[in-house]
Amino acid sequence: MAPRVGLTPDRLTRAGAELADEAGFEEVTVSALARRFGVKVASLYSHVKNSHDLKTRIALLALEELADRGDAALAGRAGKDALAALANVYRDYAREHPGRYAAAQLRLDPATAAASAGVRHARMTRAILRGYDLTEPDQTHAVRLLGSVFHGYVSLELGGGFSHSAPDSDETWSRVLDALDALLRNWPAPQLP
Repeated sequence: MAPRVGLTPDRLTRAGAELADEAGFEEVTVSALARRFGVKVASLYSHVKNSHDLKTRIALLALEELADRGDAALAGRAGKDALAALANVYRDYAREHPGRYAAAQLRLDPATAAASAGVRHARMTRAILRGYDLTEPDQTHAVRLLGSVFHGYVSLELGGGFSHSAPDSDETWSRVLDALDALLRNWPAPQLP
């Protein structure tokens, strides 16, 4: 079957990303995308293999968009300014594109992950940590901590976890970043056995 005119893997990926933002990443399927374009499902299989392939493409797009924003936000910044800039990139992106943000959390196979913009995310986080003078293995521990806090907070906030009590989640976010900065400046020495 010849590919339908106007449909490309990139166009389908972007439409899938829009669908994810509107309806939720879990709702993205080849069938849903076919309905969106008013075509038969079979006509999309010359562009994407299946729903998992489509979701992987959306995840790769989201990782790339986030990495581009992160690179721009980090330019010329160090220490707490860099920490807050990258943290805010994740939070702002999640608010603007909740479905894409969820897609960026998709578990990728090792080869796909290694070739993705996920590698840039790790580099950006390690660049922030240079301002805190951490060495290995503490740097890896700190990368994991930052990822857990950024993504955990954002996920809870998106799910409405902070919408029913004071203080405002913006105030808490600011305090969380202050606490992370203080922790990174005073990283505890490892416990000896």
